[in-house]
Amino acid sequence: MDPHLLRTYVTVARLASFSAAADALGYTQSAVSQQIAALEQDLGAPLLTRRPVVPTPAGERLLEHAAPLLLRLDAARADVRRTAAAPGQGLTLAVTPTALRDRTAALLPHTAVTVRVLPRDAIPAEVATGGADLGIVDGVAAPSDPLRLPDVAPLTTRGVAEEPVHVVLPERHPLVRRSGLRLADLVDARWLDAPGAGVPLDQLRAVHGGGGFRPALRYDGTDLRTLLALAAAGHGLTVLPAALAGSAPGTVRVPLTAPRVVHRTELVHAGEPSGPAARFVAALIG
Repeated sequence: MDPHLLRTYVTVARLASFSAAADALGYTQSAVSQQIAALEQDLGAPLLTRRPVVPTPAGERLLEHAAPLLLRLDAARADVRRTAAAPGQGLTLAVTPTALRDRTAALLPHTAVTVRVLPRDAIPAEVATGGADLGIVDGVAAPSDPLRLPDVAPLTTRGVAEEPVHVVLPERHPLVRRSGLRLADLVDARWLDAPGAGVPLDQLRAVHGGGGFRPALRYDGTDLRTLLALAAAGHGLTVLPAALAGSAPGTVRVPLTAPRVVHRTELVHAGEPSGPAARFVAALIG
């Protein structure tokens, strides 16, 4: 299967238009049509209906494979270029909103640094494809257990820190006087669904080993202050690392005592870091 044709197919399916895909890719509409026809001939199945432009069942199945396949190719290209290139003079760091702390920030070089705040699941792909030299991700896990990250490419992960997790409640919540909270008792509580800023609800479901944790409000941003303001206003509970959980007025943090989990931070990189990235890794891990 030609990756070039596969990229064209993904673009046509995403835009639901041959002409829009041609504009996006810089081809003529005729060239796009020929590429889709060639891919269909190669696979022996129609992939798109033409009016409207919609994937067939075979095309839907191909889309399921396409994203990880193309990501792996981009990661391989970035890895080869990284190996052949001379060490850069700058450092691009991709981090989650709750992963970059005072100590970590203090270790960054003072010049030519770019810090990008991204959702957790986007960081491994960003590092693998060369969009960032290093990534710092976090989440909840059993003590000393590694985080479960998307398998996008061969990446190296290293544990950086672990700390307790706290449940953030509005100050008038009936549970604020507890010395500790069990996750099992909070399954049916009102929750904030904030995968880019707080501990994602799917991680809470995973450590609880069941369902529940239905969101009362979804927050798609990455700003921690906004998340805490929503918690203070009573829109739902959230879980944060202990050092960040009590940083807003109108909220109370209560330790999560069961199950026994920690907030874990990990460094992610592809290949062997060099230049400023290598120096930062040595200082952070050493």
